Amino acid sequence: MLSSTNAITPGGYDRFRKYLQKVCGISLSDNKQYLVASRLGKLMEREGIDKIELLVDRLERGATASRLREEVINAMTTNETLWFRDTHPFTILKDRILPEFTKAPLRIWSAASSTGQEPYSISMVIEEFKASKPGALKAGEKIVATDICTNILKHAKQAEYDSLAIARGLGADMQRKYFDKINDSTWRVKPALTSRVEFRHLNLIESFSSLGKFDIIFCRNVLIYFTAETKQDILKRMHASLNPGGYLFLGGSEALSGLSSLFDIVQCHPGIVYRAK
Repeated sequence: MLSSTNAITPGGYDRFRKYLQKVCGISLSDNKQYLVASRLGKLMEREGIDKIELLVDRLERGATASRLREEVINAMTTNETLWFRDTHPFTILKDRILPEFTKAPLRIWSAASSTGQEPYSISMVIEEFKASKPGALKAGEKIVATDICTNILKHAKQAEYDSLAIARGLGADMQRKYFDKINDSTWRVKPALTSRVEFRHLNLIESFSSLGKFDIIFCRNVLIYFTAETKQDILKRMHASLNPGGYLFLGGSEALSGLSSLFDIVQCHPGIVYRAK
């Protein structure tokens, strides 16, 4: 069993780091041996693998490589999220951006949807906007939500959350308005919200042109896990996926670098959003 960082040799860790970056873009720093040990220990024990080098061998050449790859990516993916995370992006969406799309079909992409809080928060914003602007968005709206983690996507599609998850960023009034109570500890997002959300499995380092064009992209708190080169490649391809004048939201600690020719910065006080040139 991979029970401690002592079980990870420098060479083995380096091999695993390179493999992980190759298959999903996640870039581990030099000192994440403990993270690897804690997240992969149970998987390796179940598979009868006691060294990280042997796991990489199986991932690259074994008969079960495809299944193991999915499980390793699921284990190594960080899925920290909450409702209306950081607040201001959703305020910007409702007050400044949605009014621009009242007459055309609206397509939004949540590019790292995790357990679903972001796309469902976006759907709530749309519902609130339509209530405040009767007749708005008559042409319809669609939210495409993607993530690399298959386990997380299954949870997101169910749209069911316990009381602890609900409390992370969501007020009681919104809970009553947009959720149906299943039992004393579980709530389900109402069909009016889930009906406009479509979940898909997607690896951002691979082509996403098949998703089509979007008016708005939320790609928040995921690019921090990639190298600078991979980040730039993803952002360039996201620009190509935006309609002219479309908007890109990034996380609070993320920013465009060297791509001013593709995006204009829109200051919103608080927060910023990027408009595709």
